[in-house]
Amino acid sequence: MQTSDQIEKLRPLPPVESKETGAAGYILLWLLGVPIPVLALIFLLRGCS
Repeated sequence: MQTSDQIEKLRPLPPVESKETGAAGYILLWLLGVPIPVLALIFLLRGCS
């Protein structure tokens, strides 16, 4: 028989919020060598749409 602690561990994780996913994308681009001013420009242009 499974205890409540074991059942709690089996529950799926909540979905990642879209803001967190977007931030991770910008961090990944920065780590790949995209300059910060280019990332800022992309951020501003995406915000206008």
